[in-house]
Amino acid sequence: MNPDSPESDRPAPPGDEPSVPSASAEPLAQEQSPSGTPPDTDGLIGPLPVGPPRRPGRIVATVLGVALAMAVLGAPLGLLWAALAPDTPVLKVAEGAIYAEPQPEQPIAADGWFSLVGLAFGVLAALVLWFVLRRWRGPVGLLSAVLGALAAAPVAWQVGRRVGLGTYDRLLDSAPAGQAFTKPADLRAGGVDWLLGVLPVPHGNLLLPAFGAAVTYTLLAGWSRWPSLRPEPDPEALSWASAGTPVPQAAPEPPAPGAAEPPRG
Repeated sequence: MNPDSPESDRPAPPGDEPSVPSASAEPLAQEQSPSGTPPDTDGLIGPLPVGPPRRPGRIVATVLGVALAMAVLGAPLGLLWAALAPDTPVLKVAEGAIYAEPQPEQPIAADGWFSLVGLAFGVLAALVLWFVLRRWRGPVGLLSAVLGALAAAPVAWQVGRRVGLGTYDRLLDSAPAGQAFTKPADLRAGGVDWLLGVLPVPHGNLLLPAFGAAVTYTLLAGWSRWPSLRPEPDPEALSWASAGTPVPQAAPEPPAPGAAEPPRG
């Protein structure tokens, strides 16, 4: 026992030993997140969200609903075509009506205008479906766009060709021979064939709206930056955000009652 410091050489009781922090306590505390899930190796907090599974019934309802809506839009498309396409001058004869000119350009212009408005309709429809139906991007969206364009084209044709058709039929029946009048626009480079008498099969420029929709939707899918074609969180942005957040350090433990103070000065 040292007389200058009588308590320094005295052994401490068994229950008063200074607690030494364990070296494995901090790593164990850092291996789990507050929610109990192990941290991502890239610094991400949790896995990326996964969308709910798609049901076949909802897929069929979505495709049919989009096709029906686009078929209804074929009516104003036909009115637009009828307003742009010129009427063809004809002459009444004993057998019916003949062209007033030997080689009229109006029927060719009618086919050309239908091709242009139909192709533009398919492109716009694909763009709208891509941004509106984000959840259904992929084969479902492509099928909806193509079927809708196929349904809209015959509707546009039938609506457009009937504008002024009643007046033409009345003049064809009652006009005297030699009278000139006009025939409303109609298609010569397209139409609908019936497979087995029950299934309509469009052909010619009636396929251009579906062609424009398919090409546009495929290009949008090819240029998408996300593998699932739907917006996803950016892993690099989340990784930088996690790395930039400082981790709070544990406060140092107070010294033991009998520990010697560090030298001063």
